[in-house]
Amino acid sequence: MTQSERRIYLIEKLLSENKQYRETEIPANSHEQKQLLRSLFNVRMPKPIDSEFVKIQNEYLTEETKQKGITDFNDLEPVKKGIYIWQGDITTLKIDAVVNAANSRMLGCFYPCHGCIDNAIHTFAGVQLRLECARIMDDQGHAEETGKAKITPAFNLPCKYVLHTVGPIITSELSEKDCNLLASCYHSCMELADKNKIKSIAFCCISTGEFHFPNEKAAEIAINTIEEYRKKTKTEIEVVFNVFKQKDYTVYRKLLKAD
Repeated sequence: MTQSERRIYLIEKLLSENKQYRETEIPANSHEQKQLLRSLFNVRMPKPIDSEFVKIQNEYLTEETKQKGITDFNDLEPVKKGIYIWQGDITTLKIDAVVNAANSRMLGCFYPCHGCIDNAIHTFAGVQLRLECARIMDDQGHAEETGKAKITPAFNLPCKYVLHTVGPIITSELSEKDCNLLASCYHSCMELADKNKIKSIAFCCISTGEFHFPNEKAAEIAINTIEEYRKKTKTEIEVVFNVFKQKDYTVYRKLLKAD
């Protein structure tokens, strides 16, 4: 199958699952088809699907990521021993683990084509990730606490694992509790990474997007927490601070004295 044929197959299969979508017309334009497919991935509840769908989905997502361009962690240059800054799409980074800024449901973002990292990671990992997260949450029996972390396979992402953590949501003036909870996110991920013998991990800018944590203060907490953890535990985990926006790239370079 060509990539276009795979995309049409996946769209038709997902539309057929829900009677309210069955009359949806598939657009002729490839960009609009991709938007529709992503939307269908995003709104799909965690439920089993047949192996043929998974096989074709895996082939499709692998090729999509390949076309975007994969960055190998081993090609990055550290700004100091064991610490890296990388500006780019975290779903294209080949590394042991990436960190996802999740919400307390831990099932990914259900808003079609939303711009958050949770949406992107679940989209390009495939439907298996939401299923695995649902299994973990069913076993846990309650919403994920802020500052904690869970680990899953990465499925169709070029990394091996995804660490999911829930950062604090800022709705008013920033408090000491908010700062401590954000620090706990980074600490929990590092502990979980060490426990699972992960040697390299890429952190997104937890809580700074939809959760409204001030960017510079978040970066300061991230760097301090990681450096304190590395010093205290003597861990050999190499850490990438992944940024997408230029303002975050500038902040991290300044705080890490990379210029």
